[in-house]
Amino acid sequence: MILEVAALDVRPGLEADFEQAFAEARGLIAQSPGFASLDLRRSVEQPSRYLLLVEWERLEDHTVGFRQGPLYPRWKALLHHFYDPFPVVEHYRAL
Repeated sequence: MILEVAALDVRPGLEADFEQAFAEARGLIAQSPGFASLDLRRSVEQPSRYLLLVEWERLEDHTVGFRQGPLYPRWKALLHHFYDPFPVVEHYRAL
């Protein structure tokens, strides 16, 4: 399993809109082959920051299958305009 991790800094004042858009986006990513789970958490100290944790069967399921697949353009349209700055995404594997 691969864990995708991203801190999502949402422009202040748009948190409710982001959460609503994410509700739709969650269904998109869940349809992607190799998707295992998703957890989105909101920071207590910084309410405009969210932590995205997505488990994939393989790294390529995210980097190729999802990001280059037919669902990604809708994901991007729903979410990318909320971020400032744009998030850095990292991938982790268990030891």
